[in-house]
Amino acid sequence: MQKSVSSSRIEGTVAAPASKSVLQRLIAGAVLTHGTSHLHAVTFCDDSAAALRIVTTLGAEIELDGRDLRIKGGLNPRRDVLDCGESGLSLRMFTPIGALCTCQLKITGQPALRRRPIDMIPEPLRRLGVNCSTIDGRLPLTLQGPLRGGEVTLDGAISSQFLTGLLMALPLVEADSRIRVLNLKSKPYIDLTLAILQKFGIHIENQAYRRFIVKGRQKYQPIELTVEGDYSGAAFLLVAGALRGRIEVTGLQQDSQQADRAILTVLQSCGARVQVESNRVLVERGDLRAFECDATDCPDLFPPLVALAVGCSGQSHIRGANRLLFKESDRASALQSEFGKLGIVIKRNDDTLTVEGGKVKGGIVESHHDHRIAMALALAGLSAVDPVIISGAECVNKSYPAFFNDLKHVGGNIDG
Repeated sequence: MQKSVSSSRIEGTVAAPASKSVLQRLIAGAVLTHGTSHLHAVTFCDDSAAALRIVTTLGAEIELDGRDLRIKGGLNPRRDVLDCGESGLSLRMFTPIGALCTCQLKITGQPALRRRPIDMIPEPLRRLGVNCSTIDGRLPLTLQGPLRGGEVTLDGAISSQFLTGLLMALPLVEADSRIRVLNLKSKPYIDLTLAILQKFGIHIENQAYRRFIVKGRQKYQPIELTVEGDYSGAAFLLVAGALRGRIEVTGLQQDSQQADRAILTVLQSCGARVQVESNRVLVERGDLRAFECDATDCPDLFPPLVALAVGCSGQSHIRGANRLLFKESDRASALQSEFGKLGIVIKRNDDTLTVEGGKVKGGIVESHHDHRIAMALALAGLSAVDPVIISGAECVNKSYPAFFNDLKHVGGNIDG
């Protein structure tokens, strides 16, 4: 599918989609309870739907009524294959959860996910009593539990998501556990995991993100709550307002622990006018100037940050590019390639992307089957001299199916 985005004036209000980072964790926690959890304000993308499909396979009973979701927990696998679709979080989070079961399970996914390395997963699981194997460090992954407590060391340099899975699964085993973590990135995502675990009544001791002490024999309690809005998806809308007018995004918690809430700090630092209230954010265009930021702990912000930098005067520097290699695409290379087609110069020096602000010319660009690349290119089209035509735009369904409709609702000139 192609989408054509041309010069636009942004003005209006839109509700943020439900946070997929939060929702996937809540779905995972709900299957581990012995009761029914009730989630409000649910919206689904492909990744969240994958999590729901997995917990159904693991034994949960699901009732969906509009935007209300009820999940009756219980681990009793109905089938022996867990299909993670293209969701890296589901893969890494549900593998330890699946290892709580005594039956053999196979973890698989779509081709894009099968290309991503998972060689950091098997050895820690083996040390915790799980039979585990992969195909040359990639999916499919076969495992058979039960998971046991103990001591294990993880390398957190590539992703914190496998740590999230262990933190969710280990409270249910008989013995206590100690997880030693090296080179942990994305600490805010671990904060998010720990906060959600507390809502389920699970307590874990965090020793400066280097060691986590997990008491066994804990019990998950069912919960009822409203799923907060997604800063990852909203970041694109907020940048659209900063570049081309004014936007109000509702449903965003002021005290959110989502890593991508950092977009607000960058917007303020580059000259956009930002107002934050209890559940909404208002952003207006200002005199935008180049910025510097470190996105190591929030790598999903790189695409909207690049789009923002294009509209700023001067050279912007974004650190943390080494985190982009194993996303849905090699995002650093994809951003350089596709924004280059639009006349924008992006240089990479080791861990830093340098973006030269400038005029965007139109053209045909590729999404690289990466939802965040597609959305960033749409932002470029809002101020382009000629239309920006995005091939493979349907990939936004992975995280934000309503993105193009929402952008059009606030004034985006979008065809296709």
